[in-house]
Amino acid sequence: MNTYMIRRRSAWKTASELEMAADRSKRVGNEEMPDRVRWIRSYVVEEEDGQLGTVCIYQAVDTGALWEHAERAGLQADEITPIAQTVVVRKDPVEGG
Repeated sequence: MNTYMIRRRSAWKTASELEMAADRSKRVGNEEMPDRVRWIRSYVVEEEDGQLGTVCIYQAVDTGALWEHAERAGLQADEITPIAQTVVVRKDPVEGG
């Protein structure tokens, strides 16, 4: 599998909407496409318009699998970019820590 970044801009108005979308995404990936798509993590960002967007890290067999996953889960995918390399300077911070 290859690693990709998916950008979803201004996709949700509330955290509740985002949570429901995450549940659908997880279900589709884990139950319908486990050999083709693996969700690694997402960073939730506040967009300029006040809505929520995400920067998601996925592993997948190819971009086609990611587009299919987004369609099945009812998610927008504004941009899918292959990750060439990962440089970790520090581990991701833990919320509240």
